[in-house]
Parts: sequence; C-alpha cells; structure tokens
Amino acid sequence: MKFLITNDDGIDAPGLAALVAAAGTFGEATVVAPAGPQSGVSHAVTWHNGVRIEPRGDRRFASHGTPADCTRLGLLHLVPDADWVLSGINHGANLGADVHYSGTVAAVREAVLHGWPGIAFSHYRRTGIEFDWERSARWIAPILEDLLARTPEAGLFYNVNLPLLAADAPDPEVVWCELDPKPLPLNYRHEAESGLYFAGDYNLRERTAGADADICFGGQIAVTPVRLL
Repeated sequence: MKFLITNDDGIDAPGLAALVAAAGTFGEATVVAPAGPQSGVSHAVTWHNGVRIEPRGDRRFASHGTPADCTRLGLLHLVPDADWVLSGINHGANLGADVHYSGTVAAVREAVLHGWPGIAFSHYRRTGIEFDWERSARWIAPILEDLLARTPEAGLFYNVNLPLLAADAPDPEVVWCELDPKPLPLNYRHEAESGLYFAGDYNLRERTAGADADICFGGQIAVTPVRLL
C-alpha cells in the first residue's frame, strides 16, 4: 500500500513523524508537507504564485504552499499511485466545526475531492501534559488497520482525534461518533497597537453529548466519518 502523508504543522513536526512511523507498518509513505507551519489556513490553495518543492531526503518533500497544495502536488507529481492520503498528527484537536478551519483536515478533503480516500489525525492538547508521540503512533496503528481494510467510499473521509492523557493512564477506547455542530466560543481581546486577537478558550467550548468533542474531552479516541456535501 502507498501513502501520501502531509500535515499543517510543517515537515519537521514530531506529530508528522509519528504518523509516518504508524503508517510504515502498512506500506510505503511519501511525505509532502509544508516547509513551515500552516495551521488554521483551512482549504486555501495557491492560485497566482508559484509553489516550490524541495527534496528533504528519501521520499520526503517540503512544499512552500498550503496543506491543500501539498495534496494537489503530491498526487499529481510525486505519488500519483497513492492508495490513501493521510494528514497529521496535528498538534491540537480538530473537533466539530474545526474541520472547516483546519489545514490538516483540508489536506484530506482535497484528496477526496479528486477521488482518493483519506484520514485526518489530530491530538488534543492541554497545558501541563506533554505529547507522547510514540504512544500516539501506537494508538493510531489499530485504527489505521481498521480503516485501511474498508472499501473506500466516494466523498467520504475520516477525522480522528486523540485525547491527551497522563503518562500512567490506561490506553483510551476508540469511539465512533458524529461531529459536534457547535463552534468555538467567540471571544477577542483588544491590543492597542496590533488590533483584535481571537481569545476563545478551546476547553470551554459547548459540547453535544456523544459527539466528537465530548468523546475526546472525555479521554477517548473519537473517530468520525465525514461526507462531502
């Protein structure tokens, strides 16, 4: 099996390395990822400027573009025979309405638009607990095994969110659930010299019982099928 793997945190992000490690159990990975952080760019693509691609080692390429650009260029020029497009593991959750803002999710959505199946992986974060990327790779391995064995459906991708647990916590359960329709709370702080900054508290977002935010905040892995409209 061949994978195109990308993200929005940049080619040097440890979450990307964790996803590559997990996918390596199932096939060959080609990485086409942004040269630097592109978090929150949603489904932006480069229209009126050129996009440079730099080799960064064996089957690794850095794109000076957006995550969606990475998917486009990867599938067109670098790994057109990819079986799946994988994105992540994002350094932060992409739950509910976040899928509309996330570059991580947009990279997979772009693949699905062109007929390739895809999975987006993200990792909730909280102050005071560090990411354990080796453990995260172990958590997603059985999820990959399950999803990769399924027959791809046109217009469908999967959005996976990992909880952030204490080092001594037991491994989380995997729960299939819907997207939470509630957005982040609107809140901006004013800074006299530079303007308004979004200051909504991610952890205080409203949750729908049983939807992905509730599941992930509750310490379980949320797996959500998402269909294009």
